[in-house]
Amino acid sequence: MLVVISPAKRLDWAERETSVTQPDFQADAIRLAKTARNLTLEDLQKLMDISPDLAKLNRDRFRDFAEEPAADGVRPAALAFAGDTYQGLEAGSLDTDEMMWAQDHLRILSGLYGVLRPLDAIQPYRLEMGSRLKTRRGTSLYQYWGDQIAEALNAQGAATGAQVLVNCASQEYFGAVKPDALKLRVITPVFMEEKDKGPKIVSFFAKKARGAMARFIVQRRLTDPAALSDFDIGGYEFRPDLSQEDKPVFVRPQAAALKAAS
Repeated sequence: MLVVISPAKRLDWAERETSVTQPDFQADAIRLAKTARNLTLEDLQKLMDISPDLAKLNRDRFRDFAEEPAADGVRPAALAFAGDTYQGLEAGSLDTDEMMWAQDHLRILSGLYGVLRPLDAIQPYRLEMGSRLKTRRGTSLYQYWGDQIAEALNAQGAATGAQVLVNCASQEYFGAVKPDALKLRVITPVFMEEKDKGPKIVSFFAKKARGAMARFIVQRRLTDPAALSDFDIGGYEFRPDLSQEDKPVFVRPQAAALKAAS
């Protein structure tokens, strides 16, 4: 079983005492960084829908993006991203054996790097998959990556014997996985909060739960999709009455949601 998650806009650049690996699509990341480097501040601001200060920060990041970065200029991907999903993943607390299993079975989809393993060395960046960055391959990153991400996941599935891909990524990022090219069965968990008018998806909680599901899969070394229904982290409960074959639904009672938010 493989599991995919999205990256995060926010980074944690604290030093880590761990070895890193080189991303499979390092050459593509360099090529895309060079393309973005040529954009003006106004172009970057418009492309990424960000403030002038963030545009300057990311202009500087693309300018400084190195083809052969120094050791202190990179961080392992799963530890460098610091958004809601990564609060649920808690990669820093995985032990060595768990991280090694994750290295083979967990993938982070990236607008800049395509596909990342947890320990792949990344340089600081921000480039959402939905960005309409023009390259020789088209007018968006979806066109740039084409079938490459699906093919990389197929290859990893074949290498590990996995036949199932658990999609814990956002629609924006999983949209870069071309369904016609992907050979793996896809299961997409849905996380909802119980409300007065019925269960509802709450983005912040859903993102964190997707990271927690990825951690659950890693720690239990899951291979059987049926075992996903045992997920109960944070108070979630599997709801077969709301679920479809490849879309298991997990709902959390209001009391548990209020406790998590406090």
